[in-house]
Formats: sequence, structure tokens, C-alpha cells
Amino acid sequence: MTSVHDRVSGTSGAGQDGRLTATTATAVAVAALREAGVPDGDARDVAAALTDTSLRGIDTHGLRLLPQYLTELEQRIAVARPDITVVRDTGAAVMLDADGALGVVAGLAAARIAAERARRHGVAAVGVRNSNHFGAASVYSRHLAAEGLVGIVTTSAASRVAPFSGTRPLYGTNPLSFAAACDGDEFALDMATSQVCFGEIKERRKHGEPLDPGWATDAAGRPATDPGEAHALSPLGGYKGQGLAMVATLLGAVLTGSPADWHLEHIGEAEPGRSRGIGHFLICLDPAAFAGGESFAAGFADLVDTTRQAEPGAEATLPVQVPGDPQQRTARERAVHGIPLDPHTARAFAELAARHGIGAGA
Repeated sequence: MTSVHDRVSGTSGAGQDGRLTATTATAVAVAALREAGVPDGDARDVAAALTDTSLRGIDTHGLRLLPQYLTELEQRIAVARPDITVVRDTGAAVMLDADGALGVVAGLAAARIAAERARRHGVAAVGVRNSNHFGAASVYSRHLAAEGLVGIVTTSAASRVAPFSGTRPLYGTNPLSFAAACDGDEFALDMATSQVCFGEIKERRKHGEPLDPGWATDAAGRPATDPGEAHALSPLGGYKGQGLAMVATLLGAVLTGSPADWHLEHIGEAEPGRSRGIGHFLICLDPAAFAGGESFAAGFADLVDTTRQAEPGAEATLPVQVPGDPQQRTARERAVHGIPLDPHTARAFAELAARHGIGAGA
């Protein structure tokens, strides 16, 4: 039987991306997190979040993050068994202290509270402080959507993006995610407020490839296409993207009493022994409290169906889509053919699988 090491490392020479089934990826991640001291339930939550994110094609925020999260647990940047506490509770509004938890653990704790309170009050807002990197914001907005609710999620992040016309990176890539679902269909927007994530800059540097115009600027604020000269990422859509980035900082940092983006340490660069202090913010709406569930379902179907049926342009190569459609298509493909891993992540998973005795059929 082919071993998981063969499955993730590839057999056609160095540098070929390996592929891993979602089942095996989850099993490896759960075993590694348990060994790091994470309780079984939390380990399964984190593993599922990372695997599902990679299944959906968001590789920068999926399985690739597991080795970094394990390092943060080892260095006590993230706490394996946090005591997440309620700091303030007004009913519809709740403020949590994550006690340095893994960001996924803190984010899902907030999402579960938000769902319960939204059903009680019609609307809920949950802030989180003293957390760590929580991966893809859509993990939490989609969790709420799966409960028949509407989820809106953002988080603070370490500085990568200069303000429009500025030179110094001030804002993180500061995602905004919105999700809703009805009758098996889903709207799931998860967007950075920068033109591109910094991981893409690093990939272009690694391979010696130029940057697309408008992605980044050099130290003097001039457009940069040489990845080696990229000093700051550019906001999405100029000043409008800057405004959205500031909204994310206002909600994720200012409102939660967390450090602003320019005070945060980047993932992989944090000081051992203390949380990175990241803040998250979640809003949850119950359609039943507004126009009602049936009205929402009808309007949702009209919105997404009408959009998908729009006539594509003459030079379009794809049909008109709604947010989440490309990710669902990727997830279906990867469920059949496996999740591709970059060589570094493939090696890490091969080592973890061998360490824990997990085979390809796990």
C-alpha cells in the first residue's frame, strides 16, 4: 500500500506538489495538535478548519499553517488549553478574552456564542481580544451561515499595507467575510482589503517572477513589479481599499481593545511566551428577526440565481459567479483528486504522518 509519505511527497522528482486526501490531512493534523497538548475537540476543530480551507483552494490559510501553529504552541505564543473568559456580556453583545488561544479555537468559540445570542436577540456581536492568527475569516462566517444565520467577520492583522498615497505599511491585509446559505446554496465572500496577500509576494520572490502591476510599492511609494523591491502591499481599489482596511482595524482592534495593526508581530516573528494579541470581531444576524425566514430564502435565491444567470461578456472565459462559487468548485475537485501541497508543506505532513504512524487510508 502506498504510504502517506509517498502520497504527500510525490514520486516524480523534487519539487512536485504532493496530494493528500482530506481524511488523511485531518488525521495528521489532529494527531499533531493532540501531541502539542491541544484537547481532542479543539484539535478536531482546528484540523477541520485548515483542511476545509485547503479543500476550497485557499492554500495560504489552510494546511500550510499547521507547522506554524505547532511552532507557536511549542513557543507558548499560543496556549494549548486556554481559559477563554467572558469579559463583558450585555446579551446581544459579548466580549471575550481568548487567553492566548489558537485563533481558530477563539474564533469558533466566538462564532458559537454569536449563533446562540442571535437566535435569542435577532442580532449578536462578539469581540475577541488576546488571540492569535485565525486563518481564513470565512471559517467563521460560513459556520454561522451553516446555522441558517448571516455571518460577518473580520480580524486585525500585522501591518503589510500602506495607506493610499503612503509609504509605510500600517494596516494588515485585514479580511472582511460575509456568508449566508439557504437550501444547500451558499454566498461566501472572503476578501482581503489589499490587492493581494503577502504570501503571493513571497512566492514570486522564491521563483523570481515579477509582480502584477498595482500589487505593491517600493520604499518610496513607487509601484513595484520586482518582488525584491516590494516594501508595502497596495490597498484594494486605492483609497476605497484603505477605507475598508481601516474598518477592519476599527472593528477588530479598536473596538475590542486590541493592539492596532502596526503594533502586532507578524506570524513567525512573534516573541515566545506571549500571545500576539490579535483581535477578532463577529456579527451574526438571524433572518427570522427581520423579514422572516421564508422571505429571506426567497430573496436569497433570487439574488444568487439572477446573478449567475447574467449574460457573460464577449471575452469572458467563465460564467458569471457569486462569491463562494469558485471555492465550491475547487472543493469538489479536490475531494476527488486530493489536496495539492507545496513541497515544504508536503515534507512537514510526511514527517508528521510518519511520526504518528498514519497511513494513506487514515
